Amino acid sequence: MTARFIVIQPAPATTAREVGDQIAAALSTRGSLARVDALGGVDVDTVTASTSAALAQVVTPIRTETSDFVLIDQAEDLPVATFDVFGWNLDVAASTGARVVLVLDAEGVPTDLLEREIEVARDRAAAHQARLAAVALPAAIAPQVDVEGVATLALPLTDEGVAALLATPESNALTPLAFQADLVARAASDRRRIVLPEPEDDRVLRAAAEVLARGIADITLIGEETTVRARAAELGLDISAARVVSVEDPELRERYAAEFARLRAKKGITLDQARAKIADVSYFATMMVHMGDADGMVSGAAHTTAHTIVPSFQIIKTAPGVSIVSSVFLMLMKDRVWAFGDCAVNPDPTPEQLADIAISSAATARRFGIDPRIALLSYSTGTSGSGADVDAVVEATRLAREKAPELAVEGPIQFDAAVDAAVAAKKAPDSTVAGRATVFVFPDLNAGNIGYKAVQRSSGAVAVGPVLQGLNKPVNDLSRGALVEDIVNTIAITAVQAQS
Repeated sequence: MTARFIVIQPAPATTAREVGDQIAAALSTRGSLARVDALGGVDVDTVTASTSAALAQVVTPIRTETSDFVLIDQAEDLPVATFDVFGWNLDVAASTGARVVLVLDAEGVPTDLLEREIEVARDRAAAHQARLAAVALPAAIAPQVDVEGVATLALPLTDEGVAALLATPESNALTPLAFQADLVARAASDRRRIVLPEPEDDRVLRAAAEVLARGIADITLIGEETTVRARAAELGLDISAARVVSVEDPELRERYAAEFARLRAKKGITLDQARAKIADVSYFATMMVHMGDADGMVSGAAHTTAHTIVPSFQIIKTAPGVSIVSSVFLMLMKDRVWAFGDCAVNPDPTPEQLADIAISSAATARRFGIDPRIALLSYSTGTSGSGADVDAVVEATRLAREKAPELAVEGPIQFDAAVDAAVAAKKAPDSTVAGRATVFVFPDLNAGNIGYKAVQRSSGAVAVGPVLQGLNKPVNDLSRGALVEDIVNTIAITAVQAQS
């Protein structure tokens, strides 16, 4: 497993490079070492245009570096008045999981003031979701300094100092950038074919070009080839690697129509009716997935949710052992990822359906690196409340535990008891989920939709989804207000689902 470190100095970097050299020399004797820059070649124009986009460019290659050790040299000041170089370095540390080594000019500074400066740096790092692991000080000063949670390294660095640095705790924060970088890396590691039936939307074309450029997935676009490629050229986009297929393609149209007529024969669908239905891009693209000509579909930027997912109910259908198609939003919080379900599909699920939603949500969470601890939410915790709504969650919890005894499931439980350890200690002291939940199952669509949007808008969380679950093959719906970044993320998610 790769261990990452970043050396930073809040004042002008007179000794940070020297300390980095010492750390690099020591680490290189213990394994393979990659040394990178916290700006990663990003230029001033890119940072000025979008700091978050520039940061993503830096984070992804660092997280995918496979050397035993990665040492990150701090970014220096840029000629941009609003550029917070110290904050940038901490953001890089947080999103790459790098432990921060702080270098201070301590000559002549009283010990109490020095310790206070370290505490301020530690707290500021924490505010950026980063971990201040160690402070490097001259050998004559280092023994006098003691700050809780921060190792003290004497300079010049000795073997003992390196051992102390390696013994510091790793950062366990999972920032939105870190999650997205890992998601893209997983998708790119085993590329899948994703079909996009809405190339008339410029956002979809831009996302397709980005996905192809980053090697996230192979792309098929449904449309008239000359029109699609001409529009991409007008936008300055390279989609030369994309396949463009028309719904009028005679071979595919006939093959798909025949199969659709077979699937819907009990509903009285004739071959002519099937041909008419397949002329719809959503049905055509869904048939492409069903027939194995694509591995997954992403749509909804220009169509309603129903238009996107109803064909999948008729064609792809549910996976074995799953009674209901549902959804989760992956909520990318500042330092962790939660799964919220079902916030997009089922208005009023029964207890049996709630149990299945909980189990499906746990499987989705695990697929994306989240250890599932499931909270079935209610306005009551345990036996504190009563009524039909509470009884439904009680029954859903019983059924979920019965169907999947290996899962950690708690319900009914209130949201505060599910996420806050102090509240959990009072309301559910014996629960293994309370205070530590990662998967949240809302009792109905009303609560779920309100809940995810309230968290998204009030906390600044990035809501990725809805991610559909329970289908035989992956189909995912976009918000009609989706940004290009949202479409790219959804394509990557669909590709990872298709890998399973």
